[in-house]
Amino acid sequence: MKDMASNGATLNDLRGTANALEAAVGRVVVGQARAIRLVTISIFARGHVLLVGDVGVGKTTLLRAFGRALGGAYERMEGTVDMMPADLLYHTFIAEDGRPRVQPSAVLAKADSLSIFFFNEINRARPQVHALLLRLMAERSVTAFNRTYQFPFLQVYADRNRVEKEETFELPAAARDRFFMEIPVEAPTDFEARRQLIFDPRFHDVDRLLDGIAGPVLDHRGLEDAAAQVQQSVHTSTAVQDYVTRLWEAIVHPAAAGVALPGVDMDRLVLGGASPRGLAFLVRAGRVRAWLEGRDMLVPEDVRDVFVETMAHRVFLDPVYELRRESIVRDLCAAVLATVPVP
Repeated sequence: MKDMASNGATLNDLRGTANALEAAVGRVVVGQARAIRLVTISIFARGHVLLVGDVGVGKTTLLRAFGRALGGAYERMEGTVDMMPADLLYHTFIAEDGRPRVQPSAVLAKADSLSIFFFNEINRARPQVHALLLRLMAERSVTAFNRTYQFPFLQVYADRNRVEKEETFELPAAARDRFFMEIPVEAPTDFEARRQLIFDPRFHDVDRLLDGIAGPVLDHRGLEDAAAQVQQSVHTSTAVQDYVTRLWEAIVHPAAAGVALPGVDMDRLVLGGASPRGLAFLVRAGRVRAWLEGRDMLVPEDVRDVFVETMAHRVFLDPVYELRRESIVRDLCAAVLATVPVP
């Protein structure tokens, strides 16, 4: 296990550790190379992530694999329509003497070591639950039992059910903007990977499958320092800075930038979003991508590679187009990349 908290750790050492992390996860999660790379970027950028994909495509297995390879604690919670904020913090039960007892929830109990918290089907939970989760994401701390619990290593991953709409509470645009990325996790398109998943018994028992990751590949306690080193080491030229700024202008004011989509009124399409925070996240993700590719300079391809996953979920559309947002926003991002000249 690599100790990334040591002062002697070089960026090349860190890159080798990141590659080993991806390889360890890739041995048990097949056909998801893109998702594995994006989650790795989020880990070394220290950003919270939305996952989107159909049921049964491996989102939970993916996160459990990363949790095993990262070390630290992993915790999962299911969103339900009757869930209350207290359910995140407290565990209530009837003791042997017949009296009710209240103890810290599993999330609080693991606060000091929790590295991955997976909130499954976040849009099943009420807005009050969203509010507490967003606070936990922003401050990495909550108050309960007359004390403050700190979560120094926490990353939140939230999945939303995109098929069923009954008894769901979609995240508002401002809440989506708090997430670093929205990563799609789809069923593999590779024929051989599909055949493996269906017929190889190794993939039918997830617990045994995850035993293929013998132990932590790295020390999760050093990730904050590692992320800071990466951000400080990857430089940006004036040309790339200008390019990112033009991308920002084009996605906020697409009509003025000459961006066009068939059958869409570009003057009214975008109401907001793509905030300075979003662009800072874009650059942060791009720098990690550049570092993983072995460079100390951010190039346009780094920005373009993570643009959709970093920006699409934080664009606010006119209500006329909101029901079609998944396809329209991704088309908008692609059109922006195609329109703005690359330096």
